[in-house]
Amino acid sequence: MGDTKRIAIDAMGGEGGVDVTVPASLQALQENPDLELVLVGDEQRMSPLLHDVDQEALSRLRVIHSDQAITDADKPRNVLRSGRRSSMFLATELVKQGEVGAMVSAGNTGALLMVGRHLLKTLDGIQKPAIVATIPGAMNQSYLLDVGANPECDRQQLFEFAVMGSALAESLNGESVSVGLLNIGAEEYKGTNEVQQAGKMLEDCDAVNYIGFVEANDLFDGAADVVVCDGFVGNVTIKSSAGVANVINKLLEAQIRESMLTRLSGYAPNSILNRLSSQINPQRFNGASLLGLQGSIVKSHGNATIEGFFYAIQQAIREVENKVPQLIANRVAAIMSQ
Repeated sequence: MGDTKRIAIDAMGGEGGVDVTVPASLQALQENPDLELVLVGDEQRMSPLLHDVDQEALSRLRVIHSDQAITDADKPRNVLRSGRRSSMFLATELVKQGEVGAMVSAGNTGALLMVGRHLLKTLDGIQKPAIVATIPGAMNQSYLLDVGANPECDRQQLFEFAVMGSALAESLNGESVSVGLLNIGAEEYKGTNEVQQAGKMLEDCDAVNYIGFVEANDLFDGAADVVVCDGFVGNVTIKSSAGVANVINKLLEAQIRESMLTRLSGYAPNSILNRLSSQINPQRFNGASLLGLQGSIVKSHGNATIEGFFYAIQQAIREVENKVPQLIANRVAAIMSQ
C-alpha cells in the first residue's frame, strides 16, 4: 500500500448503520488526505449519502456491495456458516487478503471475534485475542484490556495481555510505558490466584515495565499506562465509566444552564461545557482494538454517534501507521526466546 492508509468499514454494523458509518467515513476522508476507505454495505442505502461528496474524496472511496448485516441477535457461532456474505465478514476478508491495513466495525462483538479469529488467526505465542480500550485520565490517557473478549482468563492469558498492551501503548505513545494488574488492593496477597500468579510472571519479565497491582479508584488517575484484567471485569469497568461520564456531562449542562452568574457574566455556557465535557466524552475514546490477531480490527461501540465512529476510524489509522500486529508479534517472539 506504500504510504497510503487503506481501511475497510463494516458500514452495516451498529445501531445507526449507514447513517452513522458513512458520514463518519466521509469526515475521516476530509481530515486525512492520504486515507483510502472501502465501504462494505448495501450500495442502495449508501448511495444517497454520497451524492454531495466532492470528487477528490470520492476518488479515495470504494464501495463493495453487501446487503447482509450481522445483528446483535445473531449468535456468533452461526456467523461462519450463514454470514459469509455479510458486510462484517467481507470487510475482515479484505484485511486477510492484504487489500486493506485494518477494518472497523460497530457490529456484534462476539461475531466480530469469531470472524476475526477464523480469517486472521492469532499471532504465534498468543492463546486468545483481547479487546483493548482507551480510557481518559487526569493527565494522560491509558489503556485497559481485556474489556470483553474473554470473561475468564488464566495467568498465562493475563501475562499475554500485558505484553500486547505494552507493545500497543509504546507504539502509540512513542515511549516506555508502565503496566499494572487491576486488583481489589495493592497488597501482593490480595486478588485471585490467577491474578497473583500473573503478577509473579510479569515481575520476572524484563520486557514489560510491571509496577504491580492497580486499584479501580486509581484507574483514571494515571496509576499505569496499561491496566490488565479479565474480560468480565474490564467490560463492567469500561461501561460503568462511560455511564458516569455521561451523567457528569448532563449534570454540567444542567448546572451551567441554571447558573445566574454565568448568564449575567455574558460568558457563553457552551464554551465552558465544551472544555470540561470534551475531556471525558466517551465518544472521543471510542474504538477498541482487537489485539493478538494477524491483522488489525477496531471495534466501535454499537451505539456510537457519527463523532464516535470517526474516532474509531482514527484509531484504525494509528494502528496501520504503527504496524501494531507486527510490533506485537515481534515483542512476543522476543519474550519467548528468552
